Amino acid sequence: MRSIAIFASGSGTNAENLINYFSNSHRVKVKLVLTENSRAFVIQRANRLNIPYHIFSMDDLKSGVVLELLKKSKIDFVVLAGFLKLLPKSIIDYFPRKVVNIHPAILPKYGGKGMYGMNVHKAVIEAKEICSGITIHLVNTRYDEGDILFQAKCDVLHGDTPENLAERIHALEYEHYAKVVDAYINKLL
Repeated sequence: MRSIAIFASGSGTNAENLINYFSNSHRVKVKLVLTENSRAFVIQRANRLNIPYHIFSMDDLKSGVVLELLKKSKIDFVVLAGFLKLLPKSIIDYFPRKVVNIHPAILPKYGGKGMYGMNVHKAVIEAKEICSGITIHLVNTRYDEGDILFQAKCDVLHGDTPENLAERIHALEYEHYAKVVDAYINKLL
């Protein structure tokens, strides 16, 4: 059985979808949810779904406390689900090609520091793009530059607001993220 730790900073809808997806798996288990945001709604989701969670400080992340927790918890893979901070090199090195993220745009466009959530959707609309989508990628030491595992697209419609576009992007996330993570883990086994 392979164990996943999910890092999330906010609402946790993707975290909940991952937890539900793997809840009956005999190969993969979500073992831990981690957040740097003590007010993140992902904490309530983890509680409701009986998944242990840990709130950490940025000092804990940088100093190696979080890495030691991952080691102690025997985590095999790390999945980012709306986690907005850059992971330190020590975690990336300990989990080579085993840290996955989802981004709400078609990378390499609209990636990098500060490009998350509504910031991305607003930038896509302002640039008059005709499509957007999601990118599921491996994580390295720079924002949104890891190897791409999967992309899915949706149209940007005339008159779209960032909120309208976000709804279609979320639908793509919910449809694909857990399946792609599962297939990727299965490929590595």
